[in-house]
Amino acid sequence: MADLGSIFKAYDVRGVIPDTFDAGIARAIGAAFAHVVGGPAVVVAHDMRPSSPELATAFGEGVTSQGVDVVFTGLGSTDLLYYGSGQLDLPGAMFTASHNPAEYNGIKMCRAGAAPISADTGLDEIRRLAEKGVPPHDGPEGSVTEKDLLPGYAAYLRDLVDLSGVRPLTVAVDAGNGMGGHTVPAVLQDGSLPLEILPLYFELDGTFPNHPANPLDPDNLVDLQAKVRESGADIGLAFDGDADRCFVIDERGEAVPPSAITALVAAQELEREPGATIIHNLITSAAVADIVRERGGVPVRTRVGHSFIKATMAETGAIFGGEHSAHYYFRDFWKADTGMLAAMHVLRVLGTDDRPLSEITREYSRYAASGEVNSRVDDAPGRMAAVRAAFEGREGVTIDELDGLTVSLPGGAWFNLRASNTEPLLRLNVEAADDAGVDALRDEVLSIVRA
Repeated sequence: MADLGSIFKAYDVRGVIPDTFDAGIARAIGAAFAHVVGGPAVVVAHDMRPSSPELATAFGEGVTSQGVDVVFTGLGSTDLLYYGSGQLDLPGAMFTASHNPAEYNGIKMCRAGAAPISADTGLDEIRRLAEKGVPPHDGPEGSVTEKDLLPGYAAYLRDLVDLSGVRPLTVAVDAGNGMGGHTVPAVLQDGSLPLEILPLYFELDGTFPNHPANPLDPDNLVDLQAKVRESGADIGLAFDGDADRCFVIDERGEAVPPSAITALVAAQELEREPGATIIHNLITSAAVADIVRERGGVPVRTRVGHSFIKATMAETGAIFGGEHSAHYYFRDFWKADTGMLAAMHVLRVLGTDDRPLSEITREYSRYAASGEVNSRVDDAPGRMAAVRAAFEGREGVTIDELDGLTVSLPGGAWFNLRASNTEPLLRLNVEAADDAGVDALRDEVLSIVRA
């Protein structure tokens, strides 16, 4: 088989259908995954993209060719797959390209108990084995059984966050034609909950006819913001394509920064377990670490990416972790990320407080931020070196390279510049005391990056 290096990323597989990723490749990866991770079975789920059912079926054929069984769940969100992996204590594979355009697809894989797999912990071995071919299995093939995990997933989340006692709330939800249209009704439209759901784009359609399923781009929040304002909803929720990320809109139609949601959920978890450890990646606002310390918790800073967050949570025993990209991780959800559970925490806070969401979240937003600014460049390492050279040596400046380049300036301003793990981009995030400080620092860095 051809070199698969172009589709194997730092912690998942992602390619263009059928140019770089097809059923034959999925079958080879399935056999390699079964060989490396083992059984007795593998949980397999897929999203609503047109290519997903065929790819998931082919992957399952690869798994069973190695004598390992497949538990096929059909349609699901990524966090539903993690639920299955954790609840059944089996390795799993989710077919999705998350927020990428319709022509993409991919695989998110995990070991039993939703434990992460990254390039350093098995993904490279799976790639090499898929490329050269897995040795034939000497024995009977595995079997395929079907199992509907959605009811159990919904019940499990509702046990973790009880919403039955909240005040009546009107909740606008934009599923972006992604898997939120499958999971939100099961979790939040339970007849016992005092929630009125106003659905936007719940129809499962992997061609994304309304807007890309990437809420990190402000352009994709416009419809939800308008819905919240027009309807007078108390809150808006936007899910990405595989519904493992959730973005929050307040009652004014304004986006709540994911760092503020991280701080809010962290504060709730610290009430439950005082003194606990909270994980935050290096791009989240400095306010997160400030608030965790103020609430008696222990903040731990880590690299960007779910495999790194999960590994650090396992090492530290952290109760919760959050990323700037609206990935939220919970110890009680097998240290895996689930946007739905984060949304439920926000709904509980809002539903037990008479104040509007904008007032509740104001205390968790302390600094101005640029959001993620992306630049396509021919020489990413060279551009990053140029930025480092421009700032190192300045009085009061500190630099670290935990993940990309993080530069901290006197007065609390900082920026991080890093290469994307999934796209040919340099990503810049800037934080400062006010918008003017953010704009000045952002423009200075971009003048070097884009020179």
